[in-house]
Amino acid sequence: VQLVESGGGLVQPGESLRLSCVASGFTFSSYVMSWYRQAPGKERELVAHITNNGGSVYYPNSVKGRFTISRDNAKNTVYLQMNSLKPEDTAVYLCNARGLREYWGQGTQVTVSS
Repeated sequence: VQLVESGGGLVQPGESLRLSCVASGFTFSSYVMSWYRQAPGKERELVAHITNNGGSVYYPNSVKGRFTISRDNAKNTVYLQMNSLKPEDTAVYLCNARGLREYWGQGTQVTVSS
């Protein structure tokens, strides 16, 4: 089983990034997919999740209106489009799959700084 995130980087406030997470080794279309983030010294925070068929999504207030989660079950991939990035969005972003079992990716660093 693998979840491999990509797309992180260093951007300035107000810019955008698109994260991707490619899954393998399990039935992707049967799993709820989520993005979490963890900043140094802070607890891991859920930033978005999407049901197995993409019919329902959730965002906390901290990212609502700026972040969009989507998935392509044919490509075993979940995306996180992040717009209007703020310094407080700086964190390691991790992909999570939850179904019969739970899996985590290694994460991708997002740094928002001028």
